[in-house]
Amino acid sequence: MVVISKTILREFGLRHPDAIDALNKWYVLVKEQDWNSPAEVKKVFGTADYVGNDRFVFNIRGNHYGLVVMIFFNKRTIYIRFMGTHAEYDKIDAASI
Repeated sequence: MVVISKTILREFGLRHPDAIDALNKWYVLVKEQDWNSPAEVKKVFGTADYVGNDRFVFNIRGNHYGLVVMIFFNKRTIYIRFMGTHAEYDKIDAASI
């Protein structure tokens, strides 16, 4: 899959260094995938949640952080929409961000 934009992850890692390893592992693993459906995402990331409107939520670093992405299976592209603490995540609508 193609991930747009890694810059969001890098900037978040600068503010939260404890998340860097988990974000890098997520990024490397996702780049290797060729998903065609939400079920395939769940096979790799069992805790990922589809929240509607092409958006998925991934728990990062043992559920310390939340990552919201849009996945377009037909284009093999993932757009990062939000990366934050769970307190920040609780303030957004993941299905529309």
